[in-house]
Amino acid sequence: MRLVPQNQPADATDRQEGDNVIRLSPKPFMSTEELAELLDVDPSTIRRWRTLRPLQGPPFIQISDRVVKYATADVERWLSARRVYPQAA
Repeated sequence: MRLVPQNQPADATDRQEGDNVIRLSPKPFMSTEELAELLDVDPSTIRRWRTLRPLQGPPFIQISDRVVKYATADVERWLSARRVYPQAA
């Protein structure tokens, strides 16, 4: 499975890595709102994941009390780890 932004073609590196590549954005970081839009959930869901114990969701970076960012590479790895293969289920 491969998710590549419409405005950016997959490059040669991606093709060499195989079907486990999920590329979401050329931006290195995304906000809570951007992540929520990507996952098609409400931003409050993303915020709740950060307060649950054990923590849920992708790794995040707490810039300050009010600013949280998600590294795009972390989100890509988190999504890849959550992939379910029907034949293995």
